[in-house]
Amino acid sequence: MHVLVTGGAGYVGSHAVRALERSGHEVWVYDSLVRGHRAAVRADQLIVGDLHDRGLLQATMRERRIEAVMHFAAFALVGESVADPARYYQNNVVATLSLLEAMRAEGVDRIVFSSTTATYGIPRQIPIPESTPQNPINPYGWTKLVIEQALGDYTAAYGWSHAALRYFNAAGASPAGDLGEDHDPESHLIPLVLQVALGQRPRAVVFGDNYPTPDGTCIRDYVHVDDLAWAHVKALEILQPSQTLQLNLGTGQGTSVRQVIDACRRVTGHKIPEVLGPRRPGDPPELVADCQLARQVLGWNPRYTDIESIVETAWLWHSTHPQGYDD
Repeated sequence: MHVLVTGGAGYVGSHAVRALERSGHEVWVYDSLVRGHRAAVRADQLIVGDLHDRGLLQATMRERRIEAVMHFAAFALVGESVADPARYYQNNVVATLSLLEAMRAEGVDRIVFSSTTATYGIPRQIPIPESTPQNPINPYGWTKLVIEQALGDYTAAYGWSHAALRYFNAAGASPAGDLGEDHDPESHLIPLVLQVALGQRPRAVVFGDNYPTPDGTCIRDYVHVDDLAWAHVKALEILQPSQTLQLNLGTGQGTSVRQVIDACRRVTGHKIPEVLGPRRPGDPPELVADCQLARQVLGWNPRYTDIESIVETAWLWHSTHPQGYDD
């Protein structure tokens, strides 16, 4: 297929671009580069543009004969969404609606959407199945849920097909060491801890150690970015007309903050000092995916199933690219 990947110069998007290419698809990347990186994709496949620019979007779809879209372009910092919700609704909702209208105008009716576990809010059961009520507790989660609703409505009214993939904690990097995380500011645990090993931060911060978990620290489901990328490709390839897929993407295994820090110590050989900080408001004690439906529907099984192998790929990237892509 001819596929347009919005936000394809970002972390998960760039890995999805590579997975699409390896599956034989023709891929173009549409990215504003506000938070993406020019060096993460080939120059000949990059269109620099904003999703609010309907004219450029439609021209891109028409000229490249686009048949399907993978949509990753979104702001994704929970704290920032609380401090500046207007920015998140404009970028994650209004801009996405512009994308959907450009698709409709050009007859593109297949989309895979990068959604999130944040649509669930604080779940009542662990592991979390797709049937869990969606009740976000921050603007970021709400913006993703609004688009899930819009996609359902477009599918029902216009005969589209779409997949909303709700993934848990994206982690790791390409095993080749040439694609990885480069956020400013960085908010993900594994890169923050590895920056301590690189001497870029003085210590790792553990936000609370009195949660009702075995070691008192929060537990999350870390899923390798390459596994996420392959799930997006599989969802794209199996979608049928008028079909809706809503799937969790995770490993089904939880890892605590302390276990992540210990894995980083083993992989890097550095002591990595840590300090205890206060709990962060709204942090659930545990978030782990029930991903049986994704396994059944997509035939998808994560290849990276333990935290140490995930950290190894992240360390290869960060140790060889200590300044990230250095745009």
